Amino acid sequence: MWDALVGVMKSAYTAGLGEGTVPRPVIMPLVRSELVGVIWLRPIKVGEDALTGIADLANIAAAADADEVVLAWETHDVATACNLPVVSPAPCLNMVAATRDGHVLHQFPYTEQLLARGPEGWASVAPDWRPAPAPQSGGELVPPIQAAVNFAFTPIELDHPDPFRVTVVLMEEDGYSVRLTEAFAR
Repeated sequence: MWDALVGVMKSAYTAGLGEGTVPRPVIMPLVRSELVGVIWLRPIKVGEDALTGIADLANIAAAADADEVVLAWETHDVATACNLPVVSPAPCLNMVAATRDGHVLHQFPYTEQLLARGPEGWASVAPDWRPAPAPQSGGELVPPIQAAVNFAFTPIELDHPDPFRVTVVLMEEDGYSVRLTEAFAR
């Protein structure tokens, strides 16, 4: 499952960068090793809204009672959105696999090869994936990602017979892109 998720994220980054954008942070909750879905960050404003928006990715994982989550984000993009210092490596696709017992940080650094520059100044680039450093058990996470990891395993207290469905609806209304797998879409 891990290799498939890494492949999906690398493909998403290749496609996004080719269109001149960096994909937004994403969470992929799992229940008993089954993928619940893929939830992409809503449109955000720089600063506190970005911090809150990223941390709130955890809501669906918590509502689904996930036993594992995978989050993916780009180093420079999250640092800029959250007014945090950029840490090395950058640019870099980061992925963290987390359970209630801890997490492992995986980093996939890349360099950008310019493909084209649009008249408005945006650049279309292709990632040239560099050798990945060894996974870091308990590796340091930027604050909003650490908050999302923590909140993913904090039960949601929602007075409703189906807190998962309500959470999905509320997150979609807030602008998150929620794509559930068939097993969880019912």
